[in-house]
Amino acid sequence: MQGDVLIINDNHRKAARQAVPLFLDKIKASKNKFIITVAGESGAGKSEIATSIAEELDKNNITNFIFQQDDYFVYPPKTNSQVRLKDINHVGISEVKLDLIDDEILMIKNGRTLIEKPLVIFEEDRIDKETVELKNKDVLIAEGTYTTALENADIRVFIDRDYHDTKASRLKRNRERQDDYLEKILLIEHNIISKHKALADIIITKEYNAIKGDKYE
Repeated sequence: MQGDVLIINDNHRKAARQAVPLFLDKIKASKNKFIITVAGESGAGKSEIATSIAEELDKNNITNFIFQQDDYFVYPPKTNSQVRLKDINHVGISEVKLDLIDDEILMIKNGRTLIEKPLVIFEEDRIDKETVELKNKDVLIAEGTYTTALENADIRVFIDRDYHDTKASRLKRNRERQDDYLEKILLIEHNIISKHKALADIIITKEYNAIKGDKYE
């Protein structure tokens, strides 16, 4: 998403340093593009940890590209907020074109190297397009709230911090007005996303340690 601001700190880097060794051998053994997802609640540090993972991969000479779920929303961010205000039942996975991300990932794993994907221009509240060349990329990182639900991922990283834990970082980011209505939205998202933890291969704990989840093979 164009216009997104990242605030990367030592905790995000620590999580990435611990997470990457848990799947580095799997990446090296893969014959296809390797797909990693990074998911969690609002303010959990998805973009920051995904970027930190990308930096760790770079250190291991593994090229990568980050797909942001925010680019795949049905409506651009400000419009989506207005739709939510009209009907809170709009909140959920249906806000995102997850099937499009999954389709693109599958095409990439099957050999497609050139992808035309959506690109959100945050300040202009519109969705544009961009063409991405992935021929020389070894790993794709899909980060976003619901990306654990993607079917075609190889490793799923889940950040185990709920919307109470993330309040300070959400205030610092200042992307949304913090009010009672937002708390209702975050509770709905929490009830959906918390169930995704069981699907994860790697869990990032509240202390930013990376541990193997029940699904790790």
